[in-house]
Amino acid sequence: MSSDHVARIQAEWARERPDLDVTPQGVIGRLHRLAGHLTEQLLVVYRRYGLGEGEFDVLAALRRAGEPFERAPGELAAFTMVTTGAMTKRIDRLERDGLVTRRPSTTDGRGRVVALTPAGRELIDRAFTDHMRNERALLDALPPADAARLEAILTTWLAGFESPR
Repeated sequence: MSSDHVARIQAEWARERPDLDVTPQGVIGRLHRLAGHLTEQLLVVYRRYGLGEGEFDVLAALRRAGEPFERAPGELAAFTMVTTGAMTKRIDRLERDGLVTRRPSTTDGRGRVVALTPAGRELIDRAFTDHMRNERALLDALPPADAARLEAILTTWLAGFESPR
């Protein structure tokens, strides 16, 4: 067993509470710590484009929608798993920066639609290209076979928490 931060914590708990099985910390603790490190590395790229994680997510969700690159605010909130209030703040900032526009929906008289502006599309295309290069560099720390096995394991585990769409 390696002597990383999690292993040291496990050893201390094993000494103090030998009545408990602390082996789950080996996976959960490392995943939690790894997620923090990965998030920090992802934020470096987002910041390069003047974006936070939330703004990047909104622009990416609009870009993935395909022509005409628009979605309803509620749909954006569902895609990015935030409250509608938090989504409104993100959209306000993106609109102020000229990256999205809001207009009344043509299908729902009371609804609104958020759309990428040409500047927003250009920004997210550059940012996403850089983001994928960054993710590739992060994943290249693992041998390809390990990365493929890890993806399969995580896919199975995540399916227990999330229902497929």
